[in-house]
Amino acid sequence: MESLLYRLVLKGIADEYAGVYRKEQVFISGAKHRPPAHYLIQEKMEQMMNWYHTEGVDLHPVERGAMLHAIFVGIHPFIDGNRRTSRLLLNLEMMKDGFPPVIIKVENRLAYYEALDKAHITEDYRDVIALVEREVEDSLDLYLSAIN
Repeated sequence: MESLLYRLVLKGIADEYAGVYRKEQVFISGAKHRPPAHYLIQEKMEQMMNWYHTEGVDLHPVERGAMLHAIFVGIHPFIDGNRRTSRLLLNLEMMKDGFPPVIIKVENRLAYYEALDKAHITEDYRDVIALVEREVEDSLDLYLSAIN
């Protein structure tokens, strides 16, 4: 199965992988979480989309976007570009509901990685959601200060 969004992310960078699920085991450097085996990716992606269309629709857009982002990057379906693609998914969710794009600041990067790893190991997404909420607030403050 292919992903149009992922194909666009890697077009011109790694065309041989663009849009194709990985066919090997990968490890995330520094993380305790180990992404699922390649033969489980299709099933995990279908579960993610089922969650999105059932439980996800009832969540606040920031919570839904943060969780979609975390679930996707935990599946790590591609050989490269998973975090970039997951950040695009997060921002697509934000912008669909009128929020500005979320930028994870460099000074929050370690907390971001730790929150993701915790979510993947424990299925407790509260730290990821809280981090994204703070980044959304900062983005809104930035946009509002530019208007004034």
